[in-house]
Amino acid sequence: MWKAPEEIIGMDKFGKYAKIAGILFMVLGAISALFPVFGTYATVLFVSWLMLLTGFMAGYFTWITNKDDWAGWLKSFVLVGVALYMLFSPLGGIATLGLLFSIYFFMDAFSGFMMASSNYPNNHWWVWFLNAILSLVMAMVFVIGWPFTSMYLIGLLVGFSLFFDGLALLMGANAMKKMNDDN
Repeated sequence: MWKAPEEIIGMDKFGKYAKIAGILFMVLGAISALFPVFGTYATVLFVSWLMLLTGFMAGYFTWITNKDDWAGWLKSFVLVGVALYMLFSPLGGIATLGLLFSIYFFMDAFSGFMMASSNYPNNHWWVWFLNAILSLVMAMVFVIGWPFTSMYLIGLLVGFSLFFDGLALLMGANAMKKMNDDN
């Protein structure tokens, strides 16, 4: 039907890099899932360094745009402070991330129940309901054993997520290759 020029979309490059990224994600995800404590520490370190960089950048932009902006300075100091806390006290960072995960899963469960109830007469309302139940169970698992379960669950969940993201990238790259071969 319609076909966009390949040089605009870059399908050939997408397929190549998606396969590389997919394999890398799958390997990292498998390592994190098989060694969840390692995955948890790696996640905390990644988030800590990301927050530290963000805090410094927020301070820099506050400095060059409006040195009197106390909210900008507060944001910068909070980000840098929390990042340093997580770097120097990784167990506290793990507990904090575990609590954030539980809050996320509770909110996801709530929104899933709302989507299920608003789509109830339709055919696939049960998918939203099942998603909500699973999110609620995950939230409860985090909360019941918090902060100790965070040590394993963060690495395990990040590992699963990376693995399936990598699998999706590989499958997407193969589908793109097949579409290009058919055209």
